[in-house]
Amino acid sequence: MPMAQISIVEVKEEKGRQNKDALDEEARKIMRQTRDYYILDERGREFSSVGFAQFLKDKDSIDFVIGGPFGVSAEVKEIAKGSIALSKMTLTHEMARLLFLEQLYRAYTILKGKEYHH
Repeated sequence: MPMAQISIVEVKEEKGRQNKDALDEEARKIMRQTRDYYILDERGREFSSVGFAQFLKDKDSIDFVIGGPFGVSAEVKEIAKGSIALSKMTLTHEMARLLFLEQLYRAYTILKGKEYHH
């Protein structure tokens, strides 16, 4: 079973600006790099690990955006294909990245029928 191409693209946080200005600049950087993406957000759709694996099953390419300390702009949210929640709790973007990468690994081991997920 072919698996999706996965890459991590980091957008440098805009420091020293008002929140809206920082979010707008980060939005421009995000949208220069991808137009077809999902955002990770605590208000997004929740999945079980098996459900997330099924969500990824037929996708050959998919992008995910994790917001910085102030989240993502309204424009980034509007253009997104959807949003996915890792938790109802707010997580730092570093912690969200770690948890998300583990769930991606778990999803693909589920799809391959490996022993990682019990």
